[in-house]
Amino acid sequence: MKEEVNVLFKEEQLMSKIREIADQINRDYEGKEVYLLCILKGSVYFTCELSKYIKVPVKLGFLSVSSYGDGMTSSGAVELSNDVDLDVKGKNVIVVEDIVDSGRTLAFLLHMLAKRKPESLRLCTLLDKPGSRVTEVAVDYVGFEVPDVFVVGFGMDYAQKYRNLPYIGELVFKEGK
Repeated sequence: MKEEVNVLFKEEQLMSKIREIADQINRDYEGKEVYLLCILKGSVYFTCELSKYIKVPVKLGFLSVSSYGDGMTSSGAVELSNDVDLDVKGKNVIVVEDIVDSGRTLAFLLHMLAKRKPESLRLCTLLDKPGSRVTEVAVDYVGFEVPDVFVVGFGMDYAQKYRNLPYIGELVFKEGK
């Protein structure tokens, strides 16, 4: 089968929305420090761009958690393969995710982080797919809502491909070579 990517959000749209989210974070955390917790690997592009527009002091942390593997649907089993390297106790933590889909992974992660007693714990996502939600999670900062399609680009992948696209598109499969 042939893979094709149909553009959903152009690079300019992404950058504009990221600046809007950063402006809201700046207002919400004025005079405070924030700890952006990037969920690897898909959120790297979003986190880096977002951090450039945040004016309050920022610390970055990285964590690897997944329920997809190389597939196109969540397996339902959440796997934490790399825990956060900084203590979140007493910190204003913003978990930065590329897409909120089923909600399973983030519900697991937010529950785990809440036990570590941060000052505040919020969720920021570039894309939200509420039609796919199996487990409810509260999303504090949302870039775009998307329909129930498989998206790639701007850090998001299919079997480790397409992360480097500067836009976000729907991955579709066509018959043929």
